[in-house]
Order: sequence, then C-alpha cells, then structure tokens
Amino acid sequence: MASYTATRDRVESYFDGTATKTWERLTSDAPVSRIRQTVREGRDRMRALMLSRLPEDLRGARVLDAGCGTGAMTEELAMRGATVMAADISPKLVQIARDRLPEGLRPQVSFHAGDMTDPALGRFDFVLAMDSLIYYDAADIARTLHALGQRAGQVVFTVAPRTPLLMLMWNAGKLFPRSDRSPVMIPHDLKDLGRATGPGLAKIGRVSRGFYISDCMEYRP
Repeated sequence: MASYTATRDRVESYFDGTATKTWERLTSDAPVSRIRQTVREGRDRMRALMLSRLPEDLRGARVLDAGCGTGAMTEELAMRGATVMAADISPKLVQIARDRLPEGLRPQVSFHAGDMTDPALGRFDFVLAMDSLIYYDAADIARTLHALGQRAGQVVFTVAPRTPLLMLMWNAGKLFPRSDRSPVMIPHDLKDLGRATGPGLAKIGRVSRGFYISDCMEYRP
C-alpha cells in the first residue's frame, strides 16, 4: 500500500502542477507537436476501444470514470445515458473536466477529486480506467483491480505493454520533452500481470499510434 500511495502522490503532483496546461492542450483541439499528435490520436482510439466493451445504451447504469482527466470519457459515457462518477487525483484536471462538460449532461455526472478506489464512491455497473494505472507496479494494479472489482462487475483499463519499441522510446525519453515528462510509466508483461491479478484478467486489444502504445485489458472478478 505504501508504494501505491507514494506513486499516487507523485502522479497528483505532476498532473496538478507542471503538466496541467500540457494535458489541457493535448486533450483539446489546439495544435500540438507531431509527437503529441500521435499521443492524442492513440488516446482517441483507445477510448473508443474501451467504450466498445460497454453497451451502447447505458441508461440506468452507474459508471466510474477512474482517472477522468479532462473529461472526454466522462462526456461520452453521459451521452450514452450513464450516471457517471468522474474521479481523478488531480483537482485541477477535475475542474477542467467540470468546465468542459456540456450543460445538458451535468445532471448525470458527479465529480470527485481524490483516490479512485475510495469506498465512499459506492458501487458501479462498470469501471473504466484509461491510462490511470500505467504508473503502478503489478502488485499495486492487482490490489486496485480487486478493490474496484468488489464494487463493480467489470473493470476495463489500460496498461503499457513491455514491447521493444515502447521500451526504446521510453528509455530515450522521447514521449514528451524533458520539462513535461510524466512520472515513470511501468511497462508490463501480461503473463506476469495475470499472475499478480489471478483469474478474471483478459486482454482486449492493443492501440499503437506513433508514440502511444497501450493495451486494453478487462478484469471481471
């Protein structure tokens, strides 16, 4: 638990400090560098893949957007009719998500600036965690999935795969300019991750777009 808390605090410091403007711009329609454009496109593809695991009609469903960031996933879930709890460790990103949400969808969405595993958030039909677990080791991911799985029947999340290309890019420090680089992402071998989580883990697919490489995973307790 100590490693999870330490990592969570580093992520909060990063996204609530030096990277707030970077991620606000990346998740908008504003022009970005070629490198960041591939990240933007990769994230769009991954969000669509994750959403494809849920019903098109989510009326009556309660969904946790765990690590909502600036709110793109939250908005799409609400448009499908879901009641959404949008949670993120960064209060500044939560405020951006709140400000960007269309007025007509606001009655369906609640926001939480804090830990996505907080039991006070209640129970859910589905949990989506896009790129919010990529900084954690296998043991912490397993604990997080088990905690969320106790309160939801299906958790769809992403991890960074341990591929030669991703490791090369990451070690070269080219995902972002040095001043904006995120906390250390931990690539995972899926067999090792499966051993940590136990039964119920399945790979859904991979999105590889330039400097964005991520696996979509599903956990059913």
